[in-house]
Amino acid sequence: MTPVELIALAASTSLLAGWRLYLVTLITGLGMKFGWIALPEQLKMLDVLANYWVIGIAAVGTFMEFFADKIAIVDSAWDAVHSFIRPLGGALLALAIVDSADPAWQVGSFLLGGGAAFIAHAGKAGARTLVNASPEPFSNVIVSTDEDVATGGLLALAIANPIAAALIALGLVILSLWLVVAARQAMKRFIDRVSPPRTPAA
Repeated sequence: MTPVELIALAASTSLLAGWRLYLVTLITGLGMKFGWIALPEQLKMLDVLANYWVIGIAAVGTFMEFFADKIAIVDSAWDAVHSFIRPLGGALLALAIVDSADPAWQVGSFLLGGGAAFIAHAGKAGARTLVNASPEPFSNVIVSTDEDVATGGLLALAIANPIAAALIALGLVILSLWLVVAARQAMKRFIDRVSPPRTPAA
């Protein structure tokens, strides 16, 4: 892979980790363990993902997240718990992908991965704030399932064509930022609606 492709792969993978860190880790680990993913020499640091302990932990996390993410309020609590875990996971993935001996590149890739994962996580949490305001119970299931499918599809694209995946990831970053702003505005309107009116002072 060229340096540009490595950076594109690191950015898109880290962004996906902001949505589904456990799923990304599980798919990558299984793919490496069973030879589905033939990684070039530059990505040998990712061999740790093929460790049985890492795969097992990722499988448990994926199972728990699959159900927790589809239940209103529970999904928001799950996102709150992972506000630190997902960005850190995305940063470590990017660091492993770039795998440069230059400390400047290492710091840059760590910040790139952490920032991409945090933006994706914030957008996901913001979207769920909007969805949880809906009174019917099916929106969470639909949105969560869409995220599952999108994560798997984009991860496969990132491995096959990192540049295309990075361009899509850029669009998702912009969408994530918009969702954060929309969620804040929706929350403000909700608070204004439920807050009791102020009575003028006598």
